[in-house]
This record gives sequence, C-alpha cells and structure tokens, in this order.
Amino acid sequence: MRRNKFGTILIATQMAVTLAFLSNSLTIIESRLSWSARPTGVDEATLFVMSSDMTESRDDLVARENADVVALRSLNGVVDAYATNDYPLAGGGWSLSVSLTADQKTPSTHSAYYFADEHALDTLGLRLIAGRNFNADEVVNRTAADIPPIGSAIVTKALADKVFPAGDALGKSIFLESDTRSVRIIGIVERLQTPFFDKGASKSYAENSALVPYRQIGESVNYMVRAKPGQRDSVMRAAEARLAELDGDRIVRSKSMSQVRAEAYRGDHGLVVLLVSVCAALLIVTAFGIVGLTSYWVSQRRQQIGTRRALGATRRAILNHFQTENLVIASAGASCGIAFSMALNLWMVQSFEVSRLENSRVIAGAVIMLILGQLAVLYPALRAASIPPALAMRGG
Repeated sequence: MRRNKFGTILIATQMAVTLAFLSNSLTIIESRLSWSARPTGVDEATLFVMSSDMTESRDDLVARENADVVALRSLNGVVDAYATNDYPLAGGGWSLSVSLTADQKTPSTHSAYYFADEHALDTLGLRLIAGRNFNADEVVNRTAADIPPIGSAIVTKALADKVFPAGDALGKSIFLESDTRSVRIIGIVERLQTPFFDKGASKSYAENSALVPYRQIGESVNYMVRAKPGQRDSVMRAAEARLAELDGDRIVRSKSMSQVRAEAYRGDHGLVVLLVSVCAALLIVTAFGIVGLTSYWVSQRRQQIGTRRALGATRRAILNHFQTENLVIASAGASCGIAFSMALNLWMVQSFEVSRLENSRVIAGAVIMLILGQLAVLYPALRAASIPPALAMRGG
C-alpha cells in the first residue's frame, strides 16, 4: 500500500465520495417518498374534478351552475357533487393567515381556503370527527364582485390543534379572510391536504385547511364529483358529455384524483429515479475500481504471493491478506466519508432545506460500503490465492 499510494488514496476517496452521496441521497429519497405518499384525506379512488371555463361572459351564471350541479348529481353512478374554488394537490390556490384576534400582529399559522356547501363532506369523503356539517341555509353564493359575510367554518384537526393546542377548538372563533369579522369553528375533519404540494413552500401548514360555506360562482369553476366504487372513469366520461349538452360554449376538462396526485408528484418521483440511478452507478463504479486496483496489485505481486505460498501460506491466508488490505482502505474511506456526509448534509440543509441526516443512515451507508469493498475484492483475491507457487517462483 505504501508503494501504491495513489491507487490507495484514489479508492479511499472514491469510497468517501460515494458514501457521502449515498447517505444524503437516501435521506432525500426517503423524504420525497414520504412526502408524496401522504394521504389527502379525500376518497381519491372514487373522486374526480371537472373544470368548466366559459368562452364568453354570461349573465346567468348562478342558474347555469345550479343546472350543472343538479345534472351531475342526477347521473347514474354519482354519489354526490358540488362546486368549489379549489381541491387538494391542485398546485395553486388560496392560502390565508389564521389569527385569533383582529389586531393580531403575527398570525398563528396559515391555512388553505376551500369553498364548500352542505354536500362537500360527503362528496370528498371527509371524516367529521367533531361538530357538524354546514346547513343549506348557511351556504351563500360568492362572486368576484360580491363577497357576502359568513359566520362558520369547518377546519382540519391539524389546523385546530395548531391554533388551539388545548384541543378546545370546536365552537371557538378565528379570523380568516377578514380582519373585522370572525368565523366560528362548527366542525373538525380528520384530514384535508392543501392544494400546495411543493414541500419547501407549504411544509409548515401542509395539513391546515379550512372549508367555508361559499358556493363558487364565476365563469371558471371547479366541480368535485364522487362516483360509486369502480365507476369513476365511466362516470367521468358521462359527466363531460352531460355538461357539454347543457352548454357547448365552454371548455370542460376532467381529471381523476389519481391523475392529480400523479401529476403533482411527478417531479418528486423523477428525482427519486434519478438519485437511485446515480447511486447505483456510483456503487458499480466504486466496485469496479476496487476490482481493477486489486487485480493490478495481484499481477504486480505474483512472485511475492508465490514466495509466501512456497513458504507454507495457504490459499485462505492469501485471501485474507487481500481482504484485510482492502478493509483498511475501505475503513479509511468510510471514516472520511462519514465526515464528508455530515458536512455535505449541513450545507444542503442550509441551502435547500432538505432533511437532516440521521446518524443511523450514515453508519448504515458506511457498513454498505465496507461490505461492497469486501465483495468487490473477493474475485481478484481468489485469483491471487489460486496462483501456483512453482509458476510464481519462475516469474510466470
């Protein structure tokens, strides 16, 4: 090893870099998979969203929207439907500050803001764990020009616990859209994700959602439709055709919540595939580097190996020699790699807000690198152990 310092340092450095990249990549992969696997709280398997965009201005938007909703609810296979401003994982939507008093300088938290009526909980498949649903007489029409006051809201458990840690949110009042009029919490649902799926921007309030009794009225509106189990795709096609019959002068697009989820986390899944591929490539390159270097050392030390064999060294002793030699190099590389992993993670936490690296993952990565090194050196070590003593002594 002293006579081949460059090769030794090269392999140790390669193992250190691979360990640093591997451990941090595994942290990112786990974080992304965990983030993209979070349940939205809605019945994704049976739910789809329809967006309706008018091609020209209309004066009878309320009547047209009421006709749309009635038609959707009357379709065979439809459980329920309603009109709203937004839906989970849409990618953009309303985000409001939540305060306990009108003059509160710093808001308690932030929350997504969904329009809902008395059919929303049933349509989305939300689980009401406290309080009640909206009554029909509480729901009012809302347009861009007319924003009537409301007095009630249904919030998620995450939002309720954030604002009222004591667990007494039901019946309390909060300030959402207006800083002069509060709304009373009349119900709490178990879970409802926000429309935002970017981890960096929405992590702090990813489960904070508030539903308010507004009926979205406008030239662009979203309809949430829940179908019976197993009938979602057929109902979605029938719903598109039905809305086209009612008014052909508009653009109607529909997506299942499964499609919405796939599109929302396409970037995260792509990053996971990329990181897995790079990690695999680095491990392969490192393994072949060890194989190549050890094979070179074997070819350079044939006479030395032959001499040891002639003096009584067994094949097992030769095999152990090269494995021990590689273990020393791998241990040095792993030690440097642990320090490099921590430093790299610290920089990434400060620059990109990634998760902190746990010690257990670094240690696990180091163990993987040591095992990889021992497996990679096995083939050239076996070749060294099989060199005949007489052949080696002849210089062959």
